[in-house]
Amino acid sequence: MPFIPPVTKALMLFCVGLFCLTFLMPGEPFFIAMWLWPLNSGRFEIWQPITYAFLHGDFLHLFFNMLGLWMFGAELETVLGRTRYGVLLLASALTGAAAQLVFTLVTNSMSTTVGASGALFGLLLAYGLQFGERVIMPLFPPIPMKVKYFVAIFGGLELILGFTGGRGIAHFAHLGGMLGAWLIINHWRSPRR
Repeated sequence: MPFIPPVTKALMLFCVGLFCLTFLMPGEPFFIAMWLWPLNSGRFEIWQPITYAFLHGDFLHLFFNMLGLWMFGAELETVLGRTRYGVLLLASALTGAAAQLVFTLVTNSMSTTVGASGALFGLLLAYGLQFGERVIMPLFPPIPMKVKYFVAIFGGLELILGFTGGRGIAHFAHLGGMLGAWLIINHWRSPRR
């Protein structure tokens, strides 16, 4: 078994456990209240910018988010330490939620948001900043490339898809997660610190 550090392992187990519960109790009002509802929906609650990140829409959504959490998060947790890693995830999830809330408000959308993707895209950006020169073989496209280029391609695709209307995916939550990671990492790197 590959090593999975404690925060990453706890998050993976918690997300899988919640998914199993929501699968067994679909439509449960408790879980619906955890979704990130648009500000103008009348169903937005103050806890939703955190709770939405632990829920997932279907098995593939959960699988790929947990795969990414393991692939990028395990090594980042080891390098950053538990506290900074937790702060990075929280900042990414919160800025992902904020970006999605602004997007739904501006577009007058009533779409709800769930998933750890905002936090995951924050991890992706942090991984690119930490290990940018490392060469990887991504699944899509299956071409060896440096991590920094992979991250830039994914960020660019999210921006394009966000403006061209990729339905059912919270592209601005992904971009917001990347922004949150960038802000917190720059704060840590600030010479005043």
